[in-house]
Amino acid sequence: MYTIPVCICCSNKKNKKHLTIWRRLAFSLQFQVNKTSKSSSDINFILNNKKHAKKCFLGAKCGPQDTFRWPSGFLPSWYTLPERMHFYDVYSFYKIKFNSTYMFVCCPWSRCCGMGELRPRTVWLGHPEKREQRYPRNVLFNQFKYFFNLYFLLLACSQFVNELRLGALYTYWVPLGVVLFITILREAVDEIRCYFRDKEVNSQIYSKLSTRGTVKVKSSGIQVGDLIIVEKNQRVPADMIFLRTSERNGSCFLRTDQLDGETDWKLRLPVACTQRLPTAGDLLQIRSYVYAEEPNIDIHNFIGTFTREDGDHPVNESLSIENTLWASTVVASGTVVGVVIYTGRELRSVMNTSNPRNKVGLFDLEVNCLTKILFGALVVVSMVMVALQHFAGRWYLQILRFLLLLSHIVPISLRVNLDMGKMVFSWMIKKDSKIPGTVVRASTIPEQLGRISYLLTDKTGTLTQNEMVFRRLHLGTVAYGMDSMDEVQSHVFSAYTQPAHDHPASRVPAATKVRKTISSRVHEAVKAIALVHNVTPVYESNGVTDQAEAEQHYEDTCRVYQASSPDEVSLVQWTESVGLTLVGRDQSSIQLRTPTGQILNFTILQIFPFTYESKRMGIIVRDESTGEITFYMKGADVVMAGIVQYNDWLEEECGNMAREGLRVLVVSKKSLTEEQYQDFEARYVQAKLSVHDRSLKVATVMESLEMEMELLCLTGVEDQLQTDVRPTLETLRNAGIKVWMLTGDKLETATCTAKNAHLITRSQDIHIFRPVCNVRILISCCRDGGNDVSMIQEADCGVGVEGKEGKQASLAADFSVTQFKHLGRLLMVHGRNSYKRSAALSQFVIHRSLCISTMQTVFSSVFFFASVPLYQGFLIIGYSTVYTMFPVFSLVLDKDVKSEVAMLYPELYKDLLKGRPLSYKTFLIWVLISIYQGSILMYGAMLLFDSEFVHIVAISFTSLILTELLMVALTIQTWHWLMIVGELLSLACYIASLVFLHAFIDVYFIATVSFLWKVTVITLVSCLPLYILKYLRRRFSPPSYSKLTT
Repeated sequence: MYTIPVCICCSNKKNKKHLTIWRRLAFSLQFQVNKTSKSSSDINFILNNKKHAKKCFLGAKCGPQDTFRWPSGFLPSWYTLPERMHFYDVYSFYKIKFNSTYMFVCCPWSRCCGMGELRPRTVWLGHPEKREQRYPRNVLFNQFKYFFNLYFLLLACSQFVNELRLGALYTYWVPLGVVLFITILREAVDEIRCYFRDKEVNSQIYSKLSTRGTVKVKSSGIQVGDLIIVEKNQRVPADMIFLRTSERNGSCFLRTDQLDGETDWKLRLPVACTQRLPTAGDLLQIRSYVYAEEPNIDIHNFIGTFTREDGDHPVNESLSIENTLWASTVVASGTVVGVVIYTGRELRSVMNTSNPRNKVGLFDLEVNCLTKILFGALVVVSMVMVALQHFAGRWYLQILRFLLLLSHIVPISLRVNLDMGKMVFSWMIKKDSKIPGTVVRASTIPEQLGRISYLLTDKTGTLTQNEMVFRRLHLGTVAYGMDSMDEVQSHVFSAYTQPAHDHPASRVPAATKVRKTISSRVHEAVKAIALVHNVTPVYESNGVTDQAEAEQHYEDTCRVYQASSPDEVSLVQWTESVGLTLVGRDQSSIQLRTPTGQILNFTILQIFPFTYESKRMGIIVRDESTGEITFYMKGADVVMAGIVQYNDWLEEECGNMAREGLRVLVVSKKSLTEEQYQDFEARYVQAKLSVHDRSLKVATVMESLEMEMELLCLTGVEDQLQTDVRPTLETLRNAGIKVWMLTGDKLETATCTAKNAHLITRSQDIHIFRPVCNVRILISCCRDGGNDVSMIQEADCGVGVEGKEGKQASLAADFSVTQFKHLGRLLMVHGRNSYKRSAALSQFVIHRSLCISTMQTVFSSVFFFASVPLYQGFLIIGYSTVYTMFPVFSLVLDKDVKSEVAMLYPELYKDLLKGRPLSYKTFLIWVLISIYQGSILMYGAMLLFDSEFVHIVAISFTSLILTELLMVALTIQTWHWLMIVGELLSLACYIASLVFLHAFIDVYFIATVSFLWKVTVITLVSCLPLYILKYLRRRFSPPSYSKLTT
């Protein structure tokens, strides 16, 4: 019997032609197949997840390990069961029926869907030609994207039809071309950058070991099985197994900040068998291969084995994450040699790279909704105009002509103006000297910062500095704080200065109950803390890492600690402060220096790294001076409580320390005899060599060791709050933003931090986070850990805080800031301004288009509903561009209050949450204004013109331009010098162009007094009432900010 994991989908619809897949289940369904039988009746399947079993079969009472007979006739008659099948062979779906429920089961004997295979592989060292299958090329690329504006494209194309042509082709194609050019240019810049970035990565040169010696190869030419040499500070080009290093300690460090977002260096270990070879060239002389699991997205785990077959007895070594060199990491020490196991799209970094959802802000959705309303109005008006003709003649063509004639109701320049405005807002954010280092990576949603309702913020590294300070050592009966660390130092000093016979407790068997002195207990606790960690001391001389210096002199001034967590470093730094200093470490040993200068040597027998699942780490060491073998472990109290011996103080003291805002670790130990360790090692090595269910087998072996451990102490470290966190949170709260703090710490620790940060008051109740539903707009603010990326990408607006853990979350965020306090100005000033300016800009662009459309409607109505254009040629193009573009777009510089006032009164931000700057009410007001002004301009021109039609065009169009310029001035609240330049430049462009518009405007007529007074009267009638209404509104119903501006 053997198992085959597959995927399953279910549907409760009985319509075979239109089955709706209602649930895609993320559990494993296992086939059990009798190898001696080829009959479909012998195939059964097992549900091994009770939670999802009920979701699978609607109405079927099935639980874990319930076995069902596979439907007869399901397998094709020609199919022969293979000897070996894998999950990655699963591609197409077969439909079956069980208890009236249709199910789609992935079919492992069909590859018709064309997806690439993902399967385990055997990789022979230096022999890529011995591959079992084809692997993807080691090339990375991005595809070009395209922009389509179907509506305006159809309008432009309609002008090729003679019955629908309303004027010159360029009157439709030029605006469309400008829109497409600006949009495509904006996207092309990003794509071209991606192209050159990919080209640079794919063209990097590396050294490869081959039978011809060392040869040069481009990154794109690397294949699975190649032996690649990577120098110090060089990027790893592909996923590899670490075979050799030039470092004397037999290990190397990797910088993984571009992979997992963490800046701390990671220790990697080579395969022991290949590291012992005399030279790197000998890798080609041995017969060996690597068995690697199928490619997957997990960058923190790996399962594989290394086998050497050319000796008397085959050598097998288990491979784990510590033996890997993932692509996109950088070698930080020495020169390494690795064998390539994954390339191209199978790289861990590539499989973890998903295109984030294309975020569309609420403002854009509202504008799209208004655009649909305008389109509906366009259709209705066109239908009415034809209906008033009683649908005479070819009325359907008349409808199409009116749709084209009044197409300005839907402004083609709206999207371009808003996109250009977003670029200006993004530029203003980046250039703000009061929030230096702020980066805008999503220039499509800056106005979204002005509509935030909820803020989900990470705790560590976001509200706090992620700089851990050791605060408390608790031994159960006695606790030491910062003011009593000198006592700890004294106990440690006495432990190494008094004769050994003064400390009998340290030599008695573990099973013997002997009351230890406080001094010996403190010493045991400090020694355990100094040993159970993943910290490595690195010695730097003139900025160059030199591990040899660590072995020779152990100079304190040159030593820095490298670890994957700041908690670890803070603990080791504390042991150094009390007298026990970590001075050296490699993959097989640890050196500690006592207060007397004596060097204690410990051999590392086993290391059990910390994982988020286990929440603990351990180490087995042998004291070289006594030969004692000790298993040390530390971890979270929730898991350590069931591992240590019974005590009556652990839970209570952990709670007390957590309420003080400390992060608590429980430290324990267990002494082992040589026989106990040898038995454990044999079982542990055997479990690690397993390819299937390795994690389960290793956990089973570990459970036999993790029991009845001696509780040594509790440690408490504190993470300081960032600068100005309290006033920033208070500002956000006053602005009406609801703030939620997310953390994996204990509830007591989170509560203490929340109170210290003034997120809640001392007497306020604590609310535990539940899934948020129906949240209007959500912003996520996180530090730079790789585990925050998903939350940032899913939020409506993601903000990354660049911290000490790298830049992955910051790079994935829409906006990144250097400090949490900058979030206040980002929202209160830039978010508020961006939203209000975008609202004003969009409504004015709509007003501009509705004005000329109203004039066209009035003109056609007066002239017996004729579908004849009022303005043609350059007039219609210039109206939306050179004549009004600069003043209208200058609204992106407008502001109602100064930035200092916006920061001082965050209540101003609260008004925006109601969406009043852009609402159906304001939209209706602008529509009425447009209809009023368009009607006045058109009727006034027809009433005052003399005798020629060309005079109507001159009077109405000039009045229209002047009205738009005056309306911009009416809308502006704070004048900027560029606004004045825009107004004057537009007016100058129109006056200058009159010389060339003699085909549309009577040049001699516009120079008369009659023209001037008629234009003046019409313009005043269209604008003066609005100025009066604006004055009366500000006088009797002033806005909330009016008193602040005075």
